[in-house]
Amino acid sequence: MPTYYPPAAFHFKVEFTGVDGSSADAEQRFQEVSGLSVEIETEVIREGGENRFEYKLPKRAKYPNLVLKRGMLTNTVLLKWFKAATSAYFLAVDPSFDFKPSDILITLLDESDQPVAVWNVFQAYPLKWSVSDLRAADNAVMVETIELGYQYFERKL
Repeated sequence: MPTYYPPAAFHFKVEFTGVDGSSADAEQRFQEVSGLSVEIETEVIREGGENRFEYKLPKRAKYPNLVLKRGMLTNTVLLKWFKAATSAYFLAVDPSFDFKPSDILITLLDESDQPVAVWNVFQAYPLKWSVSDLRAADNAVMVETIELGYQYFERKL
């Protein structure tokens, strides 16, 4: 029986579907992905006369925001998608702002670029874009952070 080794978490790619031209600047360029988790909210019910315990019943699933980090790129399709979203959020009267949420495919790869695990994130939409602090004393790469809300995710593999 061969020995099993858990996969390394540093070799992955992120693909946006529904964002025109996103494969050119989005695939495999993120250095960090966080927020792939789910928490089940519960409702506590106390039964009269029963003091030894209380019932905890599941209510709904709660998903945190998805956070993507990468070295800052200029004039990217994702930045244009983000700008279209913010324009659509606040200037909904102008039909020239065409924004649609995107599904995102996050794939963990092995050493031969084969998928080990795949997460499909549904209906993602941008919430926040930020860059790292500017410091003359540091010798660091400028990192942009994109925070996305989404409906839910499923693990395919």
